[in-house]
Amino acid sequence: MNLPNRLTVLRVCMVPVFVVFMLWNGLGSSAKYVAAVIFILASMTDWLDGYLARKNNLVTDFGKFMDPIADKLLVCSAMICLVEKGALPAWIVIIIIGREFIISGFRLVASDKGVVIAASYWGKFKTVSQMLMVILLILDLGGVFHTIAQVLMWIALVLTVVSLADYMVKNRSVLSGDM
Repeated sequence: MNLPNRLTVLRVCMVPVFVVFMLWNGLGSSAKYVAAVIFILASMTDWLDGYLARKNNLVTDFGKFMDPIADKLLVCSAMICLVEKGALPAWIVIIIIGREFIISGFRLVASDKGVVIAASYWGKFKTVSQMLMVILLILDLGGVFHTIAQVLMWIALVLTVVSLADYMVKNRSVLSGDM
């Protein structure tokens, strides 16, 4: 297993540790800072594994498949924790997670046909906006940061819908059988 794929697996392994700190009240307010650091480090592995894979020509089907799943696990776990904490409306998380299920199912159908669907730029922008929103909501710094988090929440929601439409339009042949 190459280094980018190991970083992807590491990100998956960081998710349960992150969730424990997000939901554990035993550390008081310092738990949110630990959770934020874990989330930021895990998010950085997302960028780093992609960079290393492209730079060193280490792009693999495993990475194309698992990297988006690792991102979904991290971001969706964080958003579910934020719903639990009352920091994010459940309906927004349902739309975002619904999109993730649709795209994952779409990728499975494509893989059955021998097609690997890599992440699009819209999907990458969506992921970055979600990650920034999650970081600000975890830290709960108030003031202007709260406003920025709310703006990012709406941007993430719009990019979720736009990226779903983009995937469906660009890859409609996968579902129609015109391959």
